[in-house]
Amino acid sequence: MSVLLKVDGLSIAFGGLKAVDNLSFEMNEREIYGIIGPNGAGKTTAFNCITQFYRPDAGTIMFNSKKQGMMNLVGLKPHQIIGHGLVRTFQNVELVASLSVIDNLLVGAHIAFETGIVSQILRLPKAKNEERALRGRAEEVLEMLELSHIKNQLAVMQPYGHQKKLELGRTLMMSPKLIILDEPAAGLNDVETAGLMDIIKKVTKTLNCGILLIEHDMNFVSKMCDRICAINFGKLLAIGTPDEIKSHPDVQEAYLGKTEEV
Repeated sequence: MSVLLKVDGLSIAFGGLKAVDNLSFEMNEREIYGIIGPNGAGKTTAFNCITQFYRPDAGTIMFNSKKQGMMNLVGLKPHQIIGHGLVRTFQNVELVASLSVIDNLLVGAHIAFETGIVSQILRLPKAKNEERALRGRAEEVLEMLELSHIKNQLAVMQPYGHQKKLELGRTLMMSPKLIILDEPAAGLNDVETAGLMDIIKKVTKTLNCGILLIEHDMNFVSKMCDRICAINFGKLLAIGTPDEIKSHPDVQEAYLGKTEEV
């Protein structure tokens, strides 16, 4: 199986504090891969470095892009990374309150528009054809997410579980090779979490893309992920299957604290 993402020696510090310290891991194509760790372990910072919201102090981030195969993402702008097939969500759901469910999906595809603003304002044929194609894509995504029945309703009025699925849907509008999910199950009840798990598994099979996620819910991570990378204080603790990670002594110590012998 081909490597999709390879992070090697990733480091970044803020004011002398190393948030990520020489972190290395790699994931394969179509793999669901998790990063776990206690609060403040550096998980979201690592995500921000991979997507170039933060510029790392050291390390390489090699990604098997849609356009040119394996390439180093360091130095690119975030919107350029999206064009290569790597997209992400954030911890907080951000929807355009005045737009419908389907129009919020189309916002996620704005970078895919090839026609200029003038052509879109004048509704020239090329612009209309392009919008029609993207709207068709949005219909397909909504069907995959089981949200077709609410496509014309205001997105902000939907239950939180629907909003979380809609946030995932916006990433799908770019036909990605890798989706990065930052705490996708946060705030969801058990039924919503189970539904989201089914959707994520369906996405990987249908679109042949990989999923890289952060999540505090260990039950969610254990059921979802093929492999897990555990970190603490920005450093790698262990990499392995869910069962291997749950039984690893360094991971247990990071989460539960060191038990002293009596």
